[in-house]
Amino acid sequence: MVTPKIHAAILASPGMGHLIPTMELAKRLTTHHGFDVTVFIVTTDSSDSDRTTTSKILQQTSNFNGINVVVTPPVDVSDKLDPNNPSLGLRIVLTMFESLPYIQSQILSMKFPPSVLIVDLFGTMALPMARDLHMSTYVFFATNAWFSAVSIYLPFITKEAFSRHANDHEPLLIPGCEPLRFEDTLETFVAPWGPIHEGYVEAVKEILSVDGILMNTWQDLEPAAIKAVTENGILGQFAKGPVYSIGPLVRTVEPKEKTEGEKLILSWLDKQPDESVIYLSFGSGGTMSEAQMRELAYGLELSKQRFIWVVRQPMEEDASAAFFNIGKGGDGLAVVDYLPEGFVNRTSELGICVPMWAPQAEILKHPATGGFVTHCGWNSVLESILSGVPMVAWPLYAEQKMNATLLSEELGVAVRVKATDGGIVYREQIAMLIRRVMVDEDDICMRVKVKEYKLSGEKALSMFGSSHESLCQMAKDCEVHLHLNSEAKCRGA
Repeated sequence: MVTPKIHAAILASPGMGHLIPTMELAKRLTTHHGFDVTVFIVTTDSSDSDRTTTSKILQQTSNFNGINVVVTPPVDVSDKLDPNNPSLGLRIVLTMFESLPYIQSQILSMKFPPSVLIVDLFGTMALPMARDLHMSTYVFFATNAWFSAVSIYLPFITKEAFSRHANDHEPLLIPGCEPLRFEDTLETFVAPWGPIHEGYVEAVKEILSVDGILMNTWQDLEPAAIKAVTENGILGQFAKGPVYSIGPLVRTVEPKEKTEGEKLILSWLDKQPDESVIYLSFGSGGTMSEAQMRELAYGLELSKQRFIWVVRQPMEEDASAAFFNIGKGGDGLAVVDYLPEGFVNRTSELGICVPMWAPQAEILKHPATGGFVTHCGWNSVLESILSGVPMVAWPLYAEQKMNATLLSEELGVAVRVKATDGGIVYREQIAMLIRRVMVDEDDICMRVKVKEYKLSGEKALSMFGSSHESLCQMAKDCEVHLHLNSEAKCRGA
């Protein structure tokens, strides 16, 4: 009898930071492990610009053999949110919840329905449906093992420990891992009570009951944290299923027709010396105030370094204000309209300002790129490491402060900005940090370390590498589940 192919459904919650690793996981499962994959892309009532960039990401994932993409109808949950405090996490969760009936109807209508469901932290409400349909269940942490460890331990942190963390700014102690300092903490831990925090705890309880947990990291990058979440004597005891380190899953640079804008950027890079250009981008959802953007521009000018800067219009809202609408704030304005007067002309010989979006993977892989000013979203972090590019860590929201600490203090591949009491990072510090990455002695040490991690990440994904073998084991577990389900159906017939 021919063994049926494993069909996995993967839910991508809203946001480029969730879609990119989901598509890379789908590619990995199809090209290396023989899966068929259906990716459900959950969408919001976002702008044409948002949908255009989603389309660009999908175009970059050119290998669609065995991958079926289903885009859910957009939903609007704004009437269910507090307009004075519109929590990013809550909006994502509500959007996923409202999209669930459509996803279930699509699964039930399939001739060969999936036997595996993979969700991220925001998709746990789909797990009961998967169990009802006798699917094996997995959660994909598209971030580091340290954040995964904090999440896994969350239901077991006492109220007293949370109170000391929130009120006295004491660090949270996580078994087997570095403590979580208050200055690096997650937004929900600043006030660890109320429905949003309780919802996070309940989501983690669901996660601990799944058949397996996947993490977008690898053994050599985070040995202590990975040991903590996998060993039964530490945090592994709390999870029902095994924990698999399967990273680094990042966008690959693949041959495709370039747009005129992409050609302009890459041809400019071709003319620059090796490792001479600093690339600045704060992700698809990150924003900063007008005052901060002004300081960044002057700091970049003071550094006297060649640059490519992906510029978004400044916004006075929170740092994640553009998360659900990556085109937010465009309003037809040109870059020059919201940068300091004369900046573009004064720096025209040194660099280029790109509005809204740039081909990041291609830029980071280019020999001329020598540094990256980043918001520390995990996808950007991994792309930079896998390109051998050291970083200036400038975290904005979510777990990005934890990522910045990991990069600057544990791995030694980044320097980190320090904001003043008013929340502003001033031009002198910006110039100093850019020069530390690009031309000072620190540059040599960071560059050596990041290239070592680049090689170890490539090795982890290669045949017989730790991450490749980990995903092989997950695939075998899925095969066993499928076989047992088939036997049970035969007995029932």
